[in-house]
Amino acid sequence: MSRILIVMSAADVWERTDGSQYPTGYWAEELAAPHEAFVRAGHTVDFASPGGVLQPLDQHSADPAIAGEDCARHVAHAQKALRDFGPLLKLEEVSASDYDAVVLPGGHGPVVDLFQDANLGRLLIETDRAGKIVGAVCHGPAALLSAVDEQGKWIFAGRRMAAFTDEEERLFGTADNAPWLLASRLRERGARHEQGNPYQVFTIQDANLFTGQNPASSAPMAEAINAALAAG
Repeated sequence: MSRILIVMSAADVWERTDGSQYPTGYWAEELAAPHEAFVRAGHTVDFASPGGVLQPLDQHSADPAIAGEDCARHVAHAQKALRDFGPLLKLEEVSASDYDAVVLPGGHGPVVDLFQDANLGRLLIETDRAGKIVGAVCHGPAALLSAVDEQGKWIFAGRRMAAFTDEEERLFGTADNAPWLLASRLRERGARHEQGNPYQVFTIQDANLFTGQNPASSAPMAEAINAALAAG
């Protein structure tokens, strides 16, 4: 079986252009559904974040009116998985050689810290160059922006990927006063961003890169990663 690293943000607030602070944290389904799928397939899953900081739960992801009727199960699974794992690994101490896949869940945190985290950039570059799997869902693809090589080139430019769309950000009510919008930024940097209907399952595989558009895409993305790991 394989070893998989889930990299979480360490951010708990998102600074807005109007000076306000938007509380954020990990989105329960985006952490729980992949973790559940990976463990069910027999893989070992580790958690890491910048400085080993445990990010809080985004309370929106525990609200059935926002996150769906199954959110309580996702919250319980995520909290138990994190509690059982114990202190998170420090991202700056993680080696890509120890893992077969690196997976990046969302919540708004990645647009606060991971998108410019040099340690994550190093990890993603080494993972991609080794042909190992990189996965990201919802706002997780913001973290891909950290992967800038020695020549200043973003290594995922030209790659097909899904991510939380500008339309979904507007529908969620967080587009106004956002410092930048994820899908637009990915396209500006050269990604071949593609999208499905708002809040419906939409995933893309581009070679070793697996991405999902929104929380509903978390489990399908994870199952695609499982299939790729099983195929070798």
